[in-house]
Amino acid sequence: MIDFKNQAVNLMSQIDSSLDIGEIESLIEIPPSYDMGDYAFPCFKLAKTFRKAPNLIAEEIANKIGENEYFERIENVGPYVNFFVNKEVLAKTVLDDIKSKNERYGSSTLGEGKTVIVEYSSPNIAKPFHIGHIRTTIIGHSLYRIYSFLGYKTIAINHLGDYGTQFGKLIVAYKNWGDRSVIEKDPINELLKLYVKFHEEAEKNDNLNDEARSWFKKLEDGNEEALKLWHWMREISLKEFNKVYDLLGIKFDYFTGESFYSDKMPRVIEELEEKNLLVKSEGAEIVDLESYNMPPALIKKSDGSTLYITRDIAAAIYRKENFDFYKNIYVVGSEQILHFKQWKKVIELMGYDWAEDCIHVPFGMVSLEEGTMSTRKGKVVFLEDVLKKAVEKTRDIIDERNPDLDDKEAVAKQVGIGAIVFQELFNSRIKDYIFSWDKTLSFEGETGPYVQYAHARASSLLGKSNFSIEDEVDYSLLNTEEEMNIIRLLYGFPNVIIDSAEKNEPSFVTRQIVEIAKAFNRFYHNCPILTEEEDLKTARLHLVYATKVVLKTGLSLLGIEAPEKM
Repeated sequence: MIDFKNQAVNLMSQIDSSLDIGEIESLIEIPPSYDMGDYAFPCFKLAKTFRKAPNLIAEEIANKIGENEYFERIENVGPYVNFFVNKEVLAKTVLDDIKSKNERYGSSTLGEGKTVIVEYSSPNIAKPFHIGHIRTTIIGHSLYRIYSFLGYKTIAINHLGDYGTQFGKLIVAYKNWGDRSVIEKDPINELLKLYVKFHEEAEKNDNLNDEARSWFKKLEDGNEEALKLWHWMREISLKEFNKVYDLLGIKFDYFTGESFYSDKMPRVIEELEEKNLLVKSEGAEIVDLESYNMPPALIKKSDGSTLYITRDIAAAIYRKENFDFYKNIYVVGSEQILHFKQWKKVIELMGYDWAEDCIHVPFGMVSLEEGTMSTRKGKVVFLEDVLKKAVEKTRDIIDERNPDLDDKEAVAKQVGIGAIVFQELFNSRIKDYIFSWDKTLSFEGETGPYVQYAHARASSLLGKSNFSIEDEVDYSLLNTEEEMNIIRLLYGFPNVIIDSAEKNEPSFVTRQIVEIAKAFNRFYHNCPILTEEEDLKTARLHLVYATKVVLKTGLSLLGIEAPEKM
């Protein structure tokens, strides 16, 4: 596909100036309005070389470049040289590329030969898979799809919280108040009740906390009873979690949780000792990070048990040795920023230069309208309930608006779950937000259903016509403002995907396809598509086809399906 910005850079590089191509490229701007051109070059920096006012330099450059096949005109406005892309050439390059690549439009070989690990979701075993987990799950899954689309060998890891003192608490609670048959009928709810009861009772009897620590130490030491209970809780929890992953259409390459690294931690502790990084502190062992303006990293507690950071160091070393990653991405909430800074610094101090390739992708927190969620108090909203409620509400809307729709159940699932996913990925990931049923399940405005409906509308138009992808197209007929707005957005889509990966920000893709859907709806309302003018109809149907393809691809990168009918 023609790179029009690069063409503008090449034309500017032919002007005798002191700027190299890299400098020219960095100076090229996108004007705030297409009335001012598609690209603009400011001439302020050339004033010293040419010894003239920037507006006079801009006028001279515009005259000197003259006519060019890629730009219908090049003119100066004040101190800027403005480049207006040739509409016919733009339409042809974009639509031909989409027809050629179809749903691979925007993909690339950028990541060829490079491995990217994306760790996401990572719920705690024997605890509810609640609305607080939705962000890591959905952001991580989208990043996995985006990196894969760009040619990286991408590995999805679910680093389950299947280790730690919480299991000591659950074992104590189970032994005191649990009933296996009751738990197996409703695992997560019943285990949550036990977890809540433990904390209620521990407030009255602190000995229970000592018992919990003791049982976790037994688990680490391989105690048979502790291991049996842990395996059972892990197994029944995973079955429940997979119900949610199935609803979201998410699969992982590995479910290697914290426990997987339990036999790999002695090596880490030994290495830290050999490199003189471990310091005794009140019976515990730490890495002192005071000189880096951070609290100490606690590696081993006074009772000999390990912590998150120890297991995270072991996991990073294991991943580098086994996958030789280009990037090792952790999609984990912003409240863990300090933990990741400490952990990364320890890896650096151990002498591993690949520490810089370990990237924490933080995101804002979710809270409830009535306050903060708390697993200890049993105050949570189950993610499975949210997804199912979204599907039910969508089914009600279909019954009301389009009761004869084929495959109502399938469409209700695609649209309902798509609405939840889209809403999560619409805003910058770092923003905190309050979970509200009404806002989450709204189908108005800039939403997933809005984009899905634009896709379905495009499908319907193509279905009603005698459209053929092999038809000859007169691209010069696509010249209205509505048509060019769509084409420009389609043209920008591949770069948006790359930018989304570079900044680990799926919302760039979300917002681009919202803009494409808006532009398509304006085009649909203002430009007759199934017109009697055959050449115009053919050209516009090719634009409809290209829009449909890109909307479907964009939704797919977010982990959302695109119904053909709604």
